[in-house]
Amino acid sequence: MKKILAINAGSSSLKYKVFSLPNEHVVCKGLADRIGTEGSTFSMKLSTGEEMQDQVDIPDAEAAIRILLDWMTKYQVVVDLSEIVGVGHRIVNGGPYFKDSAIIDRDNLQKIMDMGDFAPLHNVPEAKCIKAFKKLLPGVPEVGVFDTSFHTSMDPVHYMYALPYEYYEKYQVRKYGAHGTSVRFVIDRASKLMNKPVKDLKLIVCHLGSGASITAVKDGKSFDTSMGFTPLAGLEMGTRTGDLDPSVIAYLMHKQVAGDLDELFDVLNHQSGLLGVSGLSSDMRDVRDAAFNGNKRAKLAFDMFTRDIVRYIGAYYTEMGGADAIIFTAGIGEHEIAVRQAILEKLDILGLQLDEKANAQAGDHQVGKADSGDVMITTPDSKLKAYVIPTNEELLIERDVVRLTNIK
Repeated sequence: MKKILAINAGSSSLKYKVFSLPNEHVVCKGLADRIGTEGSTFSMKLSTGEEMQDQVDIPDAEAAIRILLDWMTKYQVVVDLSEIVGVGHRIVNGGPYFKDSAIIDRDNLQKIMDMGDFAPLHNVPEAKCIKAFKKLLPGVPEVGVFDTSFHTSMDPVHYMYALPYEYYEKYQVRKYGAHGTSVRFVIDRASKLMNKPVKDLKLIVCHLGSGASITAVKDGKSFDTSMGFTPLAGLEMGTRTGDLDPSVIAYLMHKQVAGDLDELFDVLNHQSGLLGVSGLSSDMRDVRDAAFNGNKRAKLAFDMFTRDIVRYIGAYYTEMGGADAIIFTAGIGEHEIAVRQAILEKLDILGLQLDEKANAQAGDHQVGKADSGDVMITTPDSKLKAYVIPTNEELLIERDVVRLTNIK
């Protein structure tokens, strides 16, 4: 049976899922963790429920892929490696080059590397991962699926910054956004749920996880999105600041709170957000529990998070001239009842009526099942609808590999 790999590589990890064709079943999934550091591990979970994990030396992406291919044979995910007919890669930033997913040839691989400065923790490791697959599975087509592709439809009024225009012309400084793969998946599900073509819907998608963004979708395209030149902009996130006055950076540098700019940006990316404000955790579950038990800083972090989302929803609703539905997806969006309630209770001015019972039950879905867990969490007579729709980026990656390579 033919198999397709969906790969999500970062600077120190490699997540994977293996799909069988044509039924799109997940036959295994897992993680290579702490690549290049001590204590690295490799794990695999089979569709039977059997799980394996081993502490093994994984010095680089190629080593992780060698282990993956070895385990796929060892645990009979494939009879032999010839069953692998395609590999799809999640790539964070495709810049202005990629308006759709693309087969990775030499030129496209170079473009991914060229965008490395815009997403150094993701693009460069993913490019190295692609090279390793080309070496270990020669002749197997590889497809890049770009988080930014969906947002290339934005009008300049939404993606430009009010900087000297030459910075855009010379250095491609503009809003690129993120989470486009997730947005593509859930708006297709929303279209089926609402029995309307995507092009006839105005949707506001809340992809809320450790990284979080809001995307306005109009005419089936990205109208605007909260993340910017990098995924640091927009909402308060697990460890990221979200929107911030740039003068704060200069002020903190003058106060010598960090040794250099790179160190300060590490604070903005990895020590801020829910973690920085609450002083407890970057995990919304911990912050929510502490907030509801009287911790004032946790409550502040929780309230700032939901406030940011309400502001973006209100802005996009106004600018699009209304909306048909709000979609919640990703870890927080799918599972955090209190977060959704705090947001939606503030939107009654837009004609939204929350169904508290449906909201409390939403999110009980099977991870990886495309049509599982889609729930409307507003009342039938609510003017503005709200849905919880589990995302499945890996499934979309698999489908893009099939679409672009014409695998039968």
